[in-house]
Amino acid sequence: MSTRGTIKQGLRRRLAAVSAMAMGAALAVALPATADAAVARVDNPYVGATPYVNPDWSALAAAEPGGDAIADTPSFVWMDRIAAITGTDGKRGLRDHLDTALAQGADLFQVVIYDLPGRDCAALASHGELGPTELDRYKDEYIDPISEILADPAYSSLRIVAIIEPDSLPNIVTNAGGTAGSTEDCATMKANGNYEKGVGYALHTLGAIPNVYNYIDAAHHGWLGWDSNMAPAGLEFKKAATSEGATVDDVAGFIVNTANYSALKEPNFKITDSVNGTTVRQSKWIDWNYYTDELTFAQALRTQLVGQGFNSNIGMLIDTARNGWGGADRPTSAGPLTSVDAYVDGGRVDRRIHAGNWCNQSGAGIGERPTAAPEPGIDAYVWAKPPGESDGNSEPEENDEGKGWDRMCDPTYEGNGRNGNSMSGALPNAPVAGHWFSAQFQELLRNAYPPIDGGDDGGNNGGDDDTQAPTAPTGLTSTAKTSSSVSLSWTASSDDTAVTGYDVYRGSTKVGTATTTSYTDTGLSASTAYSYTVKARDAAGNVSAASSALSVTTSEGGGTGTGALKVQYKNNDSSATDNQIRMGLQLVNTGSTAVDLSTVKLRYWFTPESGSATFGTSCDWAVLGCGKLSLAVKQNGSAAGASHYLEVSFGSGTLAAGASTGEMQLRLNKSDWSNFNEADDYSRSTATSYADSSKIGAYVGGALTWGTAP
Repeated sequence: MSTRGTIKQGLRRRLAAVSAMAMGAALAVALPATADAAVARVDNPYVGATPYVNPDWSALAAAEPGGDAIADTPSFVWMDRIAAITGTDGKRGLRDHLDTALAQGADLFQVVIYDLPGRDCAALASHGELGPTELDRYKDEYIDPISEILADPAYSSLRIVAIIEPDSLPNIVTNAGGTAGSTEDCATMKANGNYEKGVGYALHTLGAIPNVYNYIDAAHHGWLGWDSNMAPAGLEFKKAATSEGATVDDVAGFIVNTANYSALKEPNFKITDSVNGTTVRQSKWIDWNYYTDELTFAQALRTQLVGQGFNSNIGMLIDTARNGWGGADRPTSAGPLTSVDAYVDGGRVDRRIHAGNWCNQSGAGIGERPTAAPEPGIDAYVWAKPPGESDGNSEPEENDEGKGWDRMCDPTYEGNGRNGNSMSGALPNAPVAGHWFSAQFQELLRNAYPPIDGGDDGGNNGGDDDTQAPTAPTGLTSTAKTSSSVSLSWTASSDDTAVTGYDVYRGSTKVGTATTTSYTDTGLSASTAYSYTVKARDAAGNVSAASSALSVTTSEGGGTGTGALKVQYKNNDSSATDNQIRMGLQLVNTGSTAVDLSTVKLRYWFTPESGSATFGTSCDWAVLGCGKLSLAVKQNGSAAGASHYLEVSFGSGTLAAGASTGEMQLRLNKSDWSNFNEADDYSRSTATSYADSSKIGAYVGGALTWGTAP
């Protein structure tokens, strides 16, 4: 039997009591404040407030070398499952946190509401405990109990800021069909509407409590900054904010960059800059986005949302817990004027490999400390994701929290459609999402911007006393190479305390980190020369000089794979000169053991001729389900008929011995929809029924196992 009716009646009684107190407070004068005194609603809850410091996080931070310098910083408490309401694994429950806030003398409490049905449909590491259809459980067992606690008159003196469901609504906008990053899970949530219904119910229920301020999560500029995403996002937010009884009056504002790494400000270039007639928007990093950083995005998004019907006094929050990007590698000026890419890449402070990378990012640093009303339209900089809490496990790990293993948390992963099929940039040895990750905390601390001063290192590595950099690595050499990878090794550096890791550079770009003296750089082009250097770093953030440069030329392409897989192809395109390439593919396991599909990539080589240099890809139908496939177009040098290739990746699963994936109906087009001439394409044939194709490559772990590469 549902308990929602009982909870609702209790909630209404409590709200009536709060209203009565508010009326009494309005009539009375010079009465002493008490814990039960209701506070008047304000335009910006952060102005003049004393925020709560979470002792559970504070103790973990203070135990780290140098961590006591930030251990008293206020941050959000995450309600990431039903059990978190009462407390789990030695952590306080919601009521205990609120009681502690009162004991601290705080008058601002910050909480993340994060347990939607089918939660985070595009990131396995953030999956939750509730299935896609369990909306009633979300209401009855999660939102209603939270509301009952927050409505307790004992907490009416607190301004309570609630972030509503990170990543949910943005996923519906961009990952629910029609893009390379789409997933079946997101398509399901778009179809059943339970994200909008859940968010609407949370807004309506919590918004009924006078001292609660709801802020809806709005992703970040590297997700929604394009016109094609930003305007639809506003419509999606409005739809959710007017569902299940909610209205725009239940929304105090929005938050951007929740638990992400997008830079607050890019100081070294502007979106309007150009190099040799090419605008910054056309650089590979910006990729036609209208925004370079979170501040400009947040302010523009606020204007758009007001235009779509949200109240004119809404404010924006920006999560700055992990977007500082400081340390020795922080650029102080724009890059060279040789090209727009060199100009942007040399000057950007966000040093991620790709703006779509989100999991435990190497090189990141703590950002601006929480600040009220720092810029026009911005209610506050906040720490939504407390530094040191993992984004997700880097290897498969059993847990009872419903959280899966996302390859974007795997340092060896070569990416998917959402990050341009780039390396993940994730730190190794990470625990399950939300668990303490000491190595990440230390990296964030030493790379903080603005830098963090003070803090007692307790005689350990870190703190302000260690200013001596490690010696430069020596003996850099290549131990192996293929047509698409280079393996490196070097002699260990020495330090007065201890070397904690190495940064590997390809040219001027950091491509990865290592805790040992070896690294393999992947995703390279055949017959191409690359220059490498390595720098050592210690726990205090001191970075060595670079090693001597090493030039390595990758092997030639070509060669026929001899593994246990084969690719079958069918031509689904009756015209060789129209504006799309259409094909059917099947992968067959001819061996005697199962194959891990997450290690497999297929390559179909072609040339685009003239026209746009960017591409769209689509999966029309697949026996496996299109959500299990990722498609991307990559350059392949200047080989005849094969200057580019369509790469097909499989997210997970195994292919049993003797089994086939079944048909995959795929197509690609140029962004300007100009025509191809497929007649000379390396991988094309005229077969209209499935047949073995030796000119389509199958790669396992980066090694060619079927087909002949061009």
